[in-house]
Amino acid sequence: MTERQTALVVGGTGPTGPLVVNGLIERGFDVTILHTGRHETELIDPEVRHIHTDPFDGEATGEALSGEDFDVAVVMYGRLRVLAQLLAERCDHFVSIGGVGVYRGFGSPDDLFPLGMPVPLPHGAPLVGDGEEFRKLRMIRVTEEAVFEHHPQAIHLRYPQLYGPRQPLPREWPLVRRALDRRPYLVVADGGLTVKSQGWIGNAAHATLLACDAPAAALGGIYNVADSSALSIAQIAEVVADELDHSWELVSLPHDLAVPARPLVGSWSTTHRVLDIGPTMRDLGYRDVLEPVNAWRAAARWLADHPLERDGALEQRLGDPFDYETEDQFVAAWKDARRGFEEAIADIEWLSEPNYGSAYVGDRPNPGVSQERESLNSAASRPKPVTG
Repeated sequence: MTERQTALVVGGTGPTGPLVVNGLIERGFDVTILHTGRHETELIDPEVRHIHTDPFDGEATGEALSGEDFDVAVVMYGRLRVLAQLLAERCDHFVSIGGVGVYRGFGSPDDLFPLGMPVPLPHGAPLVGDGEEFRKLRMIRVTEEAVFEHHPQAIHLRYPQLYGPRQPLPREWPLVRRALDRRPYLVVADGGLTVKSQGWIGNAAHATLLACDAPAAALGGIYNVADSSALSIAQIAEVVADELDHSWELVSLPHDLAVPARPLVGSWSTTHRVLDIGPTMRDLGYRDVLEPVNAWRAAARWLADHPLERDGALEQRLGDPFDYETEDQFVAAWKDARRGFEEAIADIEWLSEPNYGSAYVGDRPNPGVSQERESLNSAASRPKPVTG
């Protein structure tokens, strides 16, 4: 008989943890989870062995792991730099989870020229340097370096902002609550066109399990984890509203004026943060287990069924006061200002009105272009569908 392989998961009870633990069990591993014990979950098989200690306390964790060794270790929680050293002689394959904020410009896109990250951001783009203003982001890079110092053949995954069931701070809640409250409009910044890579919890767990399989091409590599395509804020809002049988008007303001949209953007800048996951797909064989539109539907439905406490501590951490009365005044003031602007420019006459250019194709008129010139691009020129 062949001895069963063993796996250690540090953490394991958060949003992705149970999916990883159960995925390892399905792969035939005897799984041990090491965590504080404060957040037990029924999603994990009761036969899974638990080690309760503080993963942020190196000395306590070292004592808890005395005499232990594993075929695979997955570190999803705790002080990764310390845990990488503690597990250096205790596991054959090391998989670690970090963050995507390690890239230069992630916290301050005005550090880059031209301003903002390229779309998509190349996998090998420069990382934060020692002079980077934000110590938290510098330490992500230092932690990655520590992982490979102790585990040269490790696989390190950079998680983005995750969404889906059991998120401790669900950043999609401002959309869900407004849809449940049947708000007639949603204030968005710059058309709600900001796009950033995010990850459905099931997709992130799937990428982690692929790393646990230790494909030879991935050993010693760092990989970005995210859904294979990203929706804009406006698209996510459309999906959430539709899932919850609602519709709303998107009221777009310039970012510096769009005060109610700040929690959705999560930054002073509406520049994009789109990650290159090509190497993740190539070396790990990653593909979404749930494509983003359906994933956002599932996230919205779960939150609708498991809402946050209104005006509770978690809502307050999201930075959204849900002050609808003031928001109504804000939108009314904007619409008044816009009407005034439209009246002010009504009498302005262009010598030659700007248009969409000669390559334009669309079902709306090209301003200032004669009907004859645009006839080939008009909706009327489309072939009629075959019927009967």
